[in-house]
Amino acid sequence: MSLRTIKWGIIGAGKIAVKFAADLDKVPNAKLYAIASRTLEKAKLFALEFNADKAYGDYESLASDSEIDAIYIATPHSFHKAHTLLCLNHQKSVLCEKPFAMDLDEVNEMINASKTKEILLMEALWTTFLPHFQYVQNLLSQKHFGEIIRVEADFGFHPKYDETSRLFDKSVGGGSLLDIGIYPVFAALSILGKPNGIEAKAEFFSEGSDSKCDIIFKYDNAIAHLKSTLIEETKTEAIFHCENGIIKINGRFHEPSSVVLIDKHGISELKTFDYKTIGYSYEIEHFNQLIRDNKIESDIMTFERSQQLIKTLDNIRSLIGLEYQ
Repeated sequence: MSLRTIKWGIIGAGKIAVKFAADLDKVPNAKLYAIASRTLEKAKLFALEFNADKAYGDYESLASDSEIDAIYIATPHSFHKAHTLLCLNHQKSVLCEKPFAMDLDEVNEMINASKTKEILLMEALWTTFLPHFQYVQNLLSQKHFGEIIRVEADFGFHPKYDETSRLFDKSVGGGSLLDIGIYPVFAALSILGKPNGIEAKAEFFSEGSDSKCDIIFKYDNAIAHLKSTLIEETKTEAIFHCENGIIKINGRFHEPSSVVLIDKHGISELKTFDYKTIGYSYEIEHFNQLIRDNKIESDIMTFERSQQLIKTLDNIRSLIGLEYQ
């Protein structure tokens, strides 16, 4: 029995949309049907590159296209809520790029709309679907090296500063925390859960977005040291120190990578994973199956998980005095 082909639309035609479209092309029983950008010319070029049937110069037209089953939202953070609600109002299943929205209130509004309309909605935090990350989660949950004592996770790179770039523009959620700090925070929450206490400090660019953020999560018997920065290159690893060994996800840990296991005697073992895509294919396949199964919520990237993540990011912003409005 052949699976139903899921027809996708993409809102936003930036770099991450390009990567998503490239992987979508490799997913069986899935098709990029339409792309929408703020300019029709850019949408047409995107459609030509990825063999999409339709190109739109506005988002409303794509959202209202009756042929589309699912829409991936790849616009800047500050537009996620509005574009999600637009698509849900047109009865379209929505996969919205991380961070889900700017704060918990916006996320709750999106989730409530999904529940009310009974339309599928999921945050596109691709890391949670990657085989190497799931492998590490399973090892740690099974206490492969005993209890976790300490977690270290970082994400840093050093792009040329440009105050007009989305990456640095505070008005659209730019800065290190929401763009890349979300990954170390997500890793700690996924493995250790909600912390008992949080400490955070940050540095800022002249226009107000955070250039770096250092975070500590405190637990009863463990601690997590987390870091994001746009002013230096870091290894971008996730290291889990346990009673009897270390499990390390090599850089860059949030995307397809390898894992090193180091036992208490210092003997190491490298685990590799046979990745054949950029990595977005795993969340796409999961989302496609949710549509076929008539689900409105993922059993992996649940609403509760997204709410916990954005609430934690809100708490960190409060501690460092970062406001986006």
